[in-house]
Amino acid sequence: MADSHNLGKDGEQQAAELLKKSGYTIRHRNWKSGKTELDIVAENNDFIVFVEVKTRTSDIFLRAADAVTPQKQKTIIFAADNYIRKYGIEKESRFDIITVTNSGDRSEIEHIENAFYPTLR
Repeated sequence: MADSHNLGKDGEQQAAELLKKSGYTIRHRNWKSGKTELDIVAENNDFIVFVEVKTRTSDIFLRAADAVTPQKQKTIIFAADNYIRKYGIEKESRFDIITVTNSGDRSEIEHIENAFYPTLR
């Protein structure tokens, strides 16, 4: 458990650094809404961005981005709606996924913008 927790925290740190280098401001990390957590809430001039970070040591069995199931998307969208209401956000929102695949001393990071969209269901 501790190893997977550390792996996840390391991936979130790498994702936050990537976002900062790309010109985003990090508003919150691990923001909680009830039992749901938003990994990273970032913004740039145009968008408030809700980022789900998935970290793996390998993507042989399942691509990290595929772990963000429709049910997981629904919970992220619900939490993002709570965030927007709580802070009075008026920017357009976006849902991104950042995948971090660590293998040995190398990391591969992929930023998927507009990875999913809120739906009416």
